[in-house]
Amino acid sequence: MPLHLTEAELGQLIAERKPLVEDYQQRVILKSKRGHRERELDLTGANGSQFRLILRQSDLSPLDFSAILAYLPPTTNQIFRLRRHNGKSHEHTNMIEGNRFYDFHIHIATERYQQFGMEKEDGYAQPTDRFSDFHGALRCLLNDCSFLIPESAQGDLFEGVPSNDH
Repeated sequence: MPLHLTEAELGQLIAERKPLVEDYQQRVILKSKRGHRERELDLTGANGSQFRLILRQSDLSPLDFSAILAYLPPTTNQIFRLRRHNGKSHEHTNMIEGNRFYDFHIHIATERYQQFGMEKEDGYAQPTDRFSDFHGALRCLLNDCSFLIPESAQGDLFEGVPSNDH
């Protein structure tokens, strides 16, 4: 049975502090996988919730990327996407509202989209000018979703991290 979360529960999960491990910068270096690069990092929130950071970048288009925060509900193998910061690689349509746009955008899990039985809990999205590339989207996601960056890594997110951009 699919998980249904209220707006209050969604807000609590986003607000839950998510401490990153000291070497997280090395752990988010993307690895090649059939036409794109990706990486996943599991972490435990301050209240014990389990989360997964999912990162993807196309090898063909620098505008085709996603930085995703997913919640891993206990006693299930379900992945519930709370936020998804996407590149400007496709047109997005909010199915309930009927509006569409072609821009960088942030998907947000909502109670409303769950109640309407939408295929994706994070089907609602808003265009944004807060990022214009993969690294910016990841920074934005970390800032928006209560990640705690270790003091030893407070500089630039990708400072000192080898780039595997093409």
